[in-house]
Amino acid sequence: MMEFPNRENAYIPLSKLEDYLLSETHSVGKSKAKLLRSVGFNEMNIDMLMQGLISIAHSGDIKEVLSAPYGVKYVIDGLLRTPAGSSIEMRTIWITDKDQVRPRFVTAYPL
Repeated sequence: MMEFPNRENAYIPLSKLEDYLLSETHSVGKSKAKLLRSVGFNEMNIDMLMQGLISIAHSGDIKEVLSAPYGVKYVIDGLLRTPAGSSIEMRTIWITDKDQVRPRFVTAYPL
């Protein structure tokens, strides 16, 4: 299995969580927000969501590596622990932008 390069430096801009994954009004994010909120994620435990997604980057299975004009994307699957105590299988997408070494979170969705 391929290792995710610089996975220990993976990061998630806070706005990606607040204004996208947990946003009930974002055109693309609202369906994800509905699911994440239904299992207990909200603004009060956003750190748990962030750490859970980063944990997938650190230890999840790389399913695909895609070259793009602006960088390299990694598709990584793993389990996200929820505040309710269960786990949901998530696919996460990360990108290492050209001229960067830190992988940045792009999106996540349930499998």
